[in-house]
Formats: sequence, C-alpha cells, structure tokens
Amino acid sequence: MKRRTFVSGSAALAAAGFASRTASAASIKPYSWDLNPPTDTRDNFIAWGKSRGEDPVFLGQRWDRFQALVKNKDIWGAATIRAFLLTPREEFASINPAIHKRAYEHAFLDIGYGVTMSGPHIQGRMTNVIDVKRGEKVLEIGTGSGVQSAYIANLTENAYTIEIIAPLQARTSALYDKLIEKGYTEYQHIKRKAADGYYGWEEAGPFDKIIVTCGIDHVPPPLLQQLKPGGLMVIPVGPPGAQRVLKVAKLQGADGSITTTREDIYGGKIVPFVPFTKLEGDKIVGTHNR
Repeated sequence: MKRRTFVSGSAALAAAGFASRTASAASIKPYSWDLNPPTDTRDNFIAWGKSRGEDPVFLGQRWDRFQALVKNKDIWGAATIRAFLLTPREEFASINPAIHKRAYEHAFLDIGYGVTMSGPHIQGRMTNVIDVKRGEKVLEIGTGSGVQSAYIANLTENAYTIEIIAPLQARTSALYDKLIEKGYTEYQHIKRKAADGYYGWEEAGPFDKIIVTCGIDHVPPPLLQQLKPGGLMVIPVGPPGAQRVLKVAKLQGADGSITTTREDIYGGKIVPFVPFTKLEGDKIVGTHNR
C-alpha cells in the first residue's frame, strides 16, 4: 500500500547510501531451492539462520511474526511459510535507518518517496491466496520496497515486477543487486522495470499469477488479458480508500469460452489501498479509476 509522493534527491541518496552499506556489510551462504528452515522451535530456527550468516535478533523477530501470521491464518501453505522464513524484511527496511529495526512490525513502514512497505500480514495472505508453484510466471504491480517480489522469488524463478515511480524502481533494483552480491541469489530471478502497471508487461506475458498492490475501481482489462486461462489474480477493487481484496480466477470452458470468478479474501472486510496511479508521458497524473 503506497502513497505516491516524492522526497528530495538528497534524502533519497542518503537512504540509498545507507542501503548500500547495510546490504554489502556481510555475506550469507548462497541460496538453494533445497534450503528448508526448521519450523519446529524458535531456537532451532534462529540457530539455523545464524549458521547461514543472518542476524539472530532479526531471525527471532521473523520467527515471532511467522507465528502471528499462522495464528491469524494469513499464511498456511508450506511453500509460503518457507518463503516468509527465507525473506529478510530487515534488508528491505534498511533503506530508511528509522525503520530498519521495525521491519517485522505489523505496521506499514515509510521507505521514502511517500511510499510504505506493506505489512507482513496482508503480504502473506495475498501471496498465499495466489498459490504460486515453482516454474509459474508471476507479475507484481507495484514493486515498492521490493519485499513482495522477494517472497515470490522464493516460490518461482519467474518473477516480474513493475513500479510506476522511476527513481524508486531504480533504487529498489539497486538494492536487489546488492542483496544478490550478498548471497540472496534468488533475487536474480526478479525481472524489473519502471512503467505504468495498468498495462501489464505484454511482451513477457501471459502470466500464471498476478498480484496488484494498489486500489482501483475495476479489474484492468490488460491485466486480465495477460492472465492465463486457469490463472489467478489478487487485486484490491473498490472506490477510493474502500477496496475489498479480491481473488480473480480466469476460467476457460470446454468450448473455449472465458469466464471469471471473484472471491473476497477477507470476507467483506474493507482494506484501504492507495490509488492505482497512471502515467501521462513521464509524469504521474491522476488515477486509473473510471
């Protein structure tokens, strides 16, 4: 969930510098699809992560948030649990020293450009709902901090992400590169670009799954067109500030006809998202609401 405003260039550079220093400060054991963090006890998880080269303090916070996510039924699948436990939210919060130590809070955290890092509960539920399988092609609309695509990169080698704020996209892309150097080589699977996400990524499609992180009053036709038959999209739909998060399934009948179904993943609960903004030329102007 992101607010689309800008900070000064000097502030952005300072934040980027902090991220660079933090991300390159140490190395971890390189990624493998065979990595399986223990889920039996907190102590075993911390010991496992520490042996890999991660910070035990943040590992403890990650475990505690994982327990809260499971209790609240925001994650439930084994693959999504693994993805959460392998994703270092603290690295993505490192771009702002003021929030670095708050990476595992339930709150939305300011990462500059008027943008927030979405909370782990909604990210966990939205990711689990689309049920990503390894090898599937997944498109994210709204890169933001980068942590949502980081989860997806632990589920499939085919992650694509679009960010409308060009300098934010450049900064997050640079952070991915630093983290790849540090040992989080799963992020090399994330394809990234700065663009208006309303139009999707046609040349890379079609996609098995699509996840949208900004609110709009309709499902964008280009995104639905780029979703494969049998695919799933999760998207906040509704009037400004009052969206419901929908799971949209695209179905193909025996006769080749296409239909869609919609299911509210929160059972009717209003979840306010910031608007799905649009580009005119190289400027962000207005929204895509009808």
